[in-house]
Amino acid sequence: MNKRNIGIIYTVAVFIVLAAFDNIIIGLFPPLFSSISKDLNIPLSALGFVSAANILVTSISSVYWGYLAGKFKRKTLIIVGTIFWAVSVYLTSLSRTYYQLLFFQIFTGIGLGCIASIGFSVLTDYIPQKFRGMLLSLWGMSQGFGGIAGALIASLIATSSNWRKPFEIVSYIGFLLIILYLFVKEPKKGGAEPELKKLINSGYEYNYSIELKQVYKIASKNSNILLFLQGLFMNITTGSLIWLPTLYISKIYQQGYSMKTAIIASGYLYGIFQLGGMTSGFFGYLGDRFQRKSYRGRALLTSFFVFITAPIYAAMFIIPMKNLMLPNDGNAYSIFLALLKQIALNHWMTALFILSLLASAAQSANTPNWLALITDVNLPEHRGTAFSAANLSNSIGRTFGNVGVAFLLGIVSQYTGEPNSYIITLITLQMFLIPSALCYVRMARTNIIDIRNVKTTLRKRANET
Repeated sequence: MNKRNIGIIYTVAVFIVLAAFDNIIIGLFPPLFSSISKDLNIPLSALGFVSAANILVTSISSVYWGYLAGKFKRKTLIIVGTIFWAVSVYLTSLSRTYYQLLFFQIFTGIGLGCIASIGFSVLTDYIPQKFRGMLLSLWGMSQGFGGIAGALIASLIATSSNWRKPFEIVSYIGFLLIILYLFVKEPKKGGAEPELKKLINSGYEYNYSIELKQVYKIASKNSNILLFLQGLFMNITTGSLIWLPTLYISKIYQQGYSMKTAIIASGYLYGIFQLGGMTSGFFGYLGDRFQRKSYRGRALLTSFFVFITAPIYAAMFIIPMKNLMLPNDGNAYSIFLALLKQIALNHWMTALFILSLLASAAQSANTPNWLALITDVNLPEHRGTAFSAANLSNSIGRTFGNVGVAFLLGIVSQYTGEPNSYIITLITLQMFLIPSALCYVRMARTNIIDIRNVKTTLRKRANET
């Protein structure tokens, strides 16, 4: 393997790992809501707004980072952004009031915005078109695992010390990442496009950069509009799912276990019940296969799996954790072993595990194919901005989903107690998956035109050069 290929593999690996960190920080919050609420003496629902503010600011700032990625060296930008969020996460751990917590999390979001937009721009210039969905699934999966890792870090470390420690640890890791960036390789713009292969192999470069006046054209493209809307609806639902650890805590606590045991067990369950997301690569591969047959294939395939996600999750929320037997000593290791035994022998927990695998697997089909579609319908210099705008739409959805749980929970709680209040609230927010699936059905028509236009433009520019 030559040095160039090693450099590419290293760079791709670093950006895939990096993609997890915005979700690690988002995932830290839900298991710590109760601890932070008691320590800072603030309502539990107020922390939902802090988490939502972080998500929203991350997305808004990513649009600007994405625009900069189309004009400047992406390696320098990612270093600056990482320093910004690592410092802000550390300052979060020092918060003594609600407003300090909110302030530092807003600044964390400004720095985190660089991760998704610049990472996406770099990867799409390296990943070959025919493997786009499958390899981008690794990038998407790392984000999903980031959320799981955040929940586990919060559950395990906070119970043995305090809620501030997980934020400190994540900030230290952020500073270590800066060292890794020093060795990443800046890709050639458009380097993965077959229409530009001959041009780049001949020693020329694709030198087109985004201009401010092109932003409206990107935002008004039919396929992009549908991708924005699909992401908005999809993420209203997925944004609500960060409250799953809180649902698990409520179910376990009501069976007589201590809050410490409930927090540890909920972190494990949140991770175990997301294992179906590991099938994302398979669904990305399927999308690649369907797309090679027809430009409509990827969108139609994904619409089916998005649609069936809702009823599976609803069933998963409803099933109780009956006859749950856990050690109540707060020992993380013994609780983990007991949970595995319960999943194998307790038919209620077995049913929950199977439904969680099916639901998270069906949900995982969305990410790789959504990423591949937004790559296919946009020119190389436009992808960072297009993705960032779409990611903003996604994050607005996640914000609505996050805040929506807090808002609906307040209403539903007037009529029923826990855990039913959480169950009803989360099921209600699953309904947004229906318009999300319909956007993909409509997108199957617009993709054909927009993908052909991109390929025609690239061939024309290559010939002109």
